[in-house]
Amino acid sequence: MKAACLILSTLPALRAADLPLPPLVEGPPAAGRRVTVTAPEYAGTQVRHLLALPDDWTPDWKARGKSWPVIAEYTGNYFPTSGSTGEVEGAGLGYGVARGRALWIVLPYVAKDRRKNEVTWWGDVEATVGYAKTNLPRICAEFGGDAKRVVLCGFSRGAIGVSFLGLHDDEIAGLWCGFWAHDHFDGVQAWSAPWGAPLARYRAEAAVRLRRLQDRPVLISQGHPGEQAREFVAPIVPKNVDYLTVDMTALYGPFPNPAVKHPHNDRWPLRDGSATASARAWFERVTATGKPAK
Repeated sequence: MKAACLILSTLPALRAADLPLPPLVEGPPAAGRRVTVTAPEYAGTQVRHLLALPDDWTPDWKARGKSWPVIAEYTGNYFPTSGSTGEVEGAGLGYGVARGRALWIVLPYVAKDRRKNEVTWWGDVEATVGYAKTNLPRICAEFGGDAKRVVLCGFSRGAIGVSFLGLHDDEIAGLWCGFWAHDHFDGVQAWSAPWGAPLARYRAEAAVRLRRLQDRPVLISQGHPGEQAREFVAPIVPKNVDYLTVDMTALYGPFPNPAVKHPHNDRWPLRDGSATASARAWFERVTATGKPAK
């Protein structure tokens, strides 16, 4: 597949209500609700991930021969201007394509003290990457996620993290069948952090990570101007990358508004429109195929 560019807009008038997130409740995972889960190795801490099971999930899924695709997500930084909390409970991007038809997992950034989730940048990179390596396969095995049909997505900080964390090494890179980054991308611009500057070094390191894609599909969506991801990515990854421009003003009208505070947000896939339809179609196509057998 050649790289494609999709420039889409939507009409704010005559719109149905946005897709609601499943209710956030306490207790064990169950169909149709969001829960936070503390992994065994982090018992007694505030480190946690979020899990929402498909609407048709039942405890006897294995006996029924059922399995579902999976979308795992990394959230944006704590950024009140856009409404981003930085917490797993504040995520919304992945559910816009999961829609109760896939497992939705929001992975944590493990803080350097390994006692809580980090809301700004990566925390302890090795612990954060290790959390995904340990818990993604465990969640799939326990709840029927198809390990060959796992997409990694992220917004803002998480959009960078799709590559920075998700392609950190060969082991974690092997977990995913596809990647979706919204608003930012690894290596495109410098960041005021040791890992993100100077730009030449950062880009060289990001290029190493991107080569771990090995032709798996990528969706890079953008809802605000200023970053030219294609210019950096295309020479390194010339195929199986789709670029989606989301016209946030056409989708929501003036900002702030009752739905979202700022055009830099992760809620747009919850609102029907041509951009959302394209993201959902991309997810369904990628998870219909999955990873090739080794």
